[in-house]
Amino acid sequence: MHASANRRSLSATTLPGALAKIAITIAALTTTASHAASPRPAPLGGSAQPVIEQFLLHQSAGLPGKVSISIDTPISGPLPACDAPEVFLPNGARLWGRVSVGVRCNGTQTGAEKSPAWSRYVPAYVAVVGSYYVATRPIAAGETLGAADFTVRDGDLTTLPRSIITNPAQANGMIAVNRIASGAPLRLEQLHGATVVQRGQNVKLVTQGAGFVASTEGQAVNNAIAGAAVQVKTQGGQVVSGTARPDGSVELSN
Repeated sequence: MHASANRRSLSATTLPGALAKIAITIAALTTTASHAASPRPAPLGGSAQPVIEQFLLHQSAGLPGKVSISIDTPISGPLPACDAPEVFLPNGARLWGRVSVGVRCNGTQTGAEKSPAWSRYVPAYVAVVGSYYVATRPIAAGETLGAADFTVRDGDLTTLPRSIITNPAQANGMIAVNRIASGAPLRLEQLHGATVVQRGQNVKLVTQGAGFVASTEGQAVNNAIAGAAVQVKTQGGQVVSGTARPDGSVELSN
């Protein structure tokens, strides 16, 4: 009898607490689901949007691809009205991928009253769709790449490493530093040029000027790939600097 009464007493005592825990759990799950289903920020809109768009398009001119821009409303909400919004980039900001754009207003004149000046930062995304190159097969370290070893792809370059290769001349004839998987984007640090000048090698020194070309011979002081700087010791014992050519000759610096 006492045991049954104790069980009834325990159930009556613990039930409200259990219900409270269930209610808290349901509320937490509802909040989590609400956050997970929340849409992306709404477009900015308002008079400042076209000003920001024009600013970003002008600043991004010359990027290697087709530029598209999206501008979102700041977390703080829509921008206040402004007669002449001024757009700027924070120091060190780069128009590449996600960026925060500054907007300032010196105040808006409404009749005899002038609204206060303000400054806000607006989130934006600068996509740059362009061509880049990927490996068509697995490439082992030390292999020299030919035109058949890579192919072009199109995509948003801002989502790829900044050293991505966008010109086939940057890959053709280059040597893989390490293994490159098939389909992997090619990056500049994965490749190096073939050595065209060896230390101690006799090389042809070429000097070009207005209407003349002169040449002599010398001995290379260091190894060099095509396009790299190389020092050469002339037959007279003088050390001069030049640029290694693909054919192994050296063009003297002016």
